[in-house]
Amino acid sequence: MPAGTGERPDPEALLRQAAQEGRGRLKIFLGAAPGVGKTYEMLSEGAARRRDGVDVVVGVVETHGRAETEALTRGHEIVARRDISYEGRMLREMDLDAILARAPRLVLVDELAHTNAPGSRHPKRYQDVEELLAAGIDVYSTVNIQHVESLNDVVASFTRVRVRETVPDSVLEIAEIEVVDIPPDELIERLKAGKVYLPQEATRALGHFFSKSNLSALRELALRRAAQAVDARMLEDVRALGLGGTWAGSDRIVVAINELPGADLLVRAAKRVADGLRGPWTAVFIETPRAAHFSDEQHQRVAATMTLATQLGGAVATVPASNVVEGIQSFLVDARATQLVMGKSLRSRWFELRHGSVVDRLIRDTPDVTVHVLPVPPGERTRERARRRPANWGTPTGYVVTSAMVAAVTAAAGGLKHILDLGNVALLYLLPVMAAASLFGLRTGLYAGVASTLAYNFFFLPPVGTLSINNPENLISVFVLLGIAIATSQLTSRVRAQADLASASARTNATLAGFLRQISSVNDLDLAAQMICDDVHRLLSVQVVLLAPSSQGRNLDVLAASDASYSLEAMDHAAATWAFDNGAPTGKGSGTLAASEWLFQPLRAGDRILGVMGVSSERAGTPVRADQLPLLSSLIDQSALVLERLRLQVEMRDVDAVRTRDRLRAALLSSVSHDLRTPLTAVIAAAAQLHHGATPELIGTIEAEAARLNRFVANLLDMARVEAGALRLKVEAVDLSDAVTSAAHDARRALEGHPVRLDVPPDLPLVRADPQLLHHCLLNLLDNAGRYGDPGSEIVIEGKNRYGEIRLAVLDHGPGLPPGRESEVFETFRRLAGSDRAIGGTGLGLAIVKAFAEAMGMIVEATSREDGLGAAFALIVPPALIVRDLPTKDRT
Repeated sequence: MPAGTGERPDPEALLRQAAQEGRGRLKIFLGAAPGVGKTYEMLSEGAARRRDGVDVVVGVVETHGRAETEALTRGHEIVARRDISYEGRMLREMDLDAILARAPRLVLVDELAHTNAPGSRHPKRYQDVEELLAAGIDVYSTVNIQHVESLNDVVASFTRVRVRETVPDSVLEIAEIEVVDIPPDELIERLKAGKVYLPQEATRALGHFFSKSNLSALRELALRRAAQAVDARMLEDVRALGLGGTWAGSDRIVVAINELPGADLLVRAAKRVADGLRGPWTAVFIETPRAAHFSDEQHQRVAATMTLATQLGGAVATVPASNVVEGIQSFLVDARATQLVMGKSLRSRWFELRHGSVVDRLIRDTPDVTVHVLPVPPGERTRERARRRPANWGTPTGYVVTSAMVAAVTAAAGGLKHILDLGNVALLYLLPVMAAASLFGLRTGLYAGVASTLAYNFFFLPPVGTLSINNPENLISVFVLLGIAIATSQLTSRVRAQADLASASARTNATLAGFLRQISSVNDLDLAAQMICDDVHRLLSVQVVLLAPSSQGRNLDVLAASDASYSLEAMDHAAATWAFDNGAPTGKGSGTLAASEWLFQPLRAGDRILGVMGVSSERAGTPVRADQLPLLSSLIDQSALVLERLRLQVEMRDVDAVRTRDRLRAALLSSVSHDLRTPLTAVIAAAAQLHHGATPELIGTIEAEAARLNRFVANLLDMARVEAGALRLKVEAVDLSDAVTSAAHDARRALEGHPVRLDVPPDLPLVRADPQLLHHCLLNLLDNAGRYGDPGSEIVIEGKNRYGEIRLAVLDHGPGLPPGRESEVFETFRRLAGSDRAIGGTGLGLAIVKAFAEAMGMIVEATSREDGLGAAFALIVPPALIVRDLPTKDRT
C-alpha cells in the first residue's frame, strides 16, 4: 500500500492526546549554556502573557545577581519560598503547596534540573513541575542542554564536565521547546563583562567549559534536540489526525534487515546515511510465517544484526506481517520514514518471475520514500534454501492426512452420485482443499487441489476409471475445479498465516500481561527477583541471573537465579559490570566481551540503571533467538519497572523513618527543654532558700520536683526500652485491686487537688501480668488524668468483669477527646488537648501505656465518657490472661 493512502487516526495517538486533556502545558526554554538568556526570555514572555490578562505567578527564579533579570521580576507576583532546615543550614525551595493552593493559570519555574533539599515532597524540581501540570497549571521552565539525560555523556565527552543534575528525555517529549540562542562570541563577551559569573569565576570558565569550540558544539546539540522534539510532536499530531504523507520535517531512515549473510553491511550503511543526514534511524526485521522455519544459525544472524544496530545508536523493531513487502510498507507509513536502506540478493530470473522482486515492488509502491539498494554478497543461500525446503513443502503427516481427506470425500461422493450431479460433486472436493491449506499450509493445499482434480476425473467423469476426458464440457469442469482449488488454497493459506501472526501476537501480549500481573503484586525484593528469573527461564528456555549493586559499594551482587547451580566466571562479572556502568548489552552475542558465556542486559528505569539481567544457553552465537528478542526486551523493561517500584517503596519507608525521627527529635528537644527546666528551676530556687533555713514546704518542693524529674527520666528510659525491643516480662498472678491501690498511692502528688474514687470490686479474678509494667501503665494513666482533669474534679478508677474480659478504666472530668481522633493520643509526643490544660507533659506517658499493655497481651483504648464530661482510658484484659484456677479468697 503506498504511503499516504487509506490513512486513519492512530488510536494510541488519540489516547495519548486524550490523556493530556485537563493537564497543564509545559514550555521549556532550552539553552546551550548558562548565560544565553533563558531566564530573561522566560520572564519576558511571562510578562507578555500577564499583560494579555493571564494569571501569572513566579514559583522560583534564580537571577544570580543579574540586574536586568531582577528588573523583570518586579512586575510579577512571587510566591514565597519554603524554608527547609538541613544539617544546620536553612535552604529555600519552591513552595509547591502554596502554588497549588494559589492555582494560577501560568507559573514560572526556573532551573528544571534542580535537586530539591532533603525533606521536600519530590527529590527533583521537574517532579514538582509534573504535579503542577497534573493540577491543570501551565508551566514555563528553563534548562541547559547539558542537563538532558540522553546527552549527558555526549556533553561530558568534549567539555570534560559531567553535571549531576539531569532531566529525563520524557519531560522534553511532552513540552513545547523554545531554543534561546546567541552566538558563541557574544556569549564569551557577556562572560568577560561579568554578566554570567563573577570575574574570577569567569576567567576560569573561559579556559574550560566556555571555549568557543565547546559552545559551538553545545549550540548544535541544543538546536538538534529541539528539532527532534518538534519532529516528534509533529508526528504525534499527524498520527492523531490520520493525515497521510511522510511529513518530512527531518529525514528518518529505516533499514530492512533479513536472515541472510551481509545484513550487517546494511546496518552499517544505514548508520552512514543517518550520520550524513543527521536523522534518527531504525533497523526493522519483518517476521513472516517463513521465519518460523529458520535454522538456529539464521536466528542468530538476525539477533546479531539487531544487536549491532543497537550498538551503533539505532532503534530496532520486529514487525509481524504476512509478507515482507506489506510489513515494510506498514512500518514506513507508521514511522513516516523518508529513506529506506535495503539489500538486493542475487536471484535467478526464474525465481523473480515466480516470486517477484521485493525491491521493485517497494520502489513502485512507495513513491514518497527514497530507497537505497545495496547488493548483498552471495553466501550460503543455496544450502540454507535446501535446509528450508522440507518445511516449506509441507510435512509427510500433512500429505497423508490430506490424501485421507480426499479419499473420504471420494467415498462420500460415490455414495451420493445417484442424487448429485457432477457440478455438486466437484464442489465437495473444495472441502479437503480448504482443510489442507488451513492446517498444513499453501503447498499441501495445492497438493489437495491436484489430488481432488485427479480423483474427480478418475472416479466420476466418463470414461470412469481413466484419466481421459471425452466431453469437452467436462474438461472445462476439471480446469475450473483445479483453478478454484488453487485460488482457495492460496486464500486459505493467507488467512492461516494472518491467524498465526495474530495468535503469536496474542500469546506475546498474554505472556507479558501474565508476567506483569504475577510480579506487580509482590512487595518483597528477593521474591520479586526470583519470580522474574523463574518466569524468564520458563518463557525463553534460558538460564537467567539477576544482579544489582551491593549496599556497600559498586560491586554487583546476585539477587536471584533460575538455577542454583549457575556459575559466573571472572569474565562474566566483568561483562556484567560493563553493562551496568555503560547501560549497554554486553557478553555472548554482543560486540563487547563476547567471550563471556552470558548475555547481560541493563535494567533501566528512567535515568537510573537498577541492575543487569544475564541470560545463557547452550545455543551458539546468542542465547536468545531473534524472534525472542522483542519479548526479552519487554520482559526486561517490565522487570525494571517492578524493581524501581520496590526501590521507591524502600526509599519512601526510609524517608518516612527519617521524618519520624526528625519529628520525634524535635518534639523531644522541645519537651526536654520544658520538662527538665521547670523542675530544675524549682529545685535550684528551693536549694537557695535552704541557706536561710529549711522548712517543710521547701523540703516538700524539692521532693516533689525530684520525683517529677525521676518520673520524666523513667519515661524516657521506658520508651527507649520499647523502641529497642528490650522489654523482659516477669509474668505472675496479679490482684487488680491491690495494683490500683498501690498506683493511686504512688500518684498522690500528681492527683493532688483531685478526689479519687476507687470502684474496683475485690472479687475480680487475678490476671497474668508483669506487676512492674502494669504499675507503670496505671501510674501514667493517673498522671494523665491529673494533668487534664478540671481542677478539683473527681477521678474514678473502676473495674468491671463483663463478657469474660476485665475492663480497668480511669475516668476524668475534663475537655475529653476530639471525636474520631481518640487513637492519636497513644502516638509518641502527641497531645491533643490544648496546652493550657496540661502542666508540662512530654507526650510519652500514653505511648508507654500502649507499648507496655501490648507487650503483656492487653488492649488499651481511649474514648470520651458516656456522659460527655471527660475522657476514659481503659486497660482491657482478654480472657486468656484471666486466672480461673484460684479461688478469689486464696490470693496470697
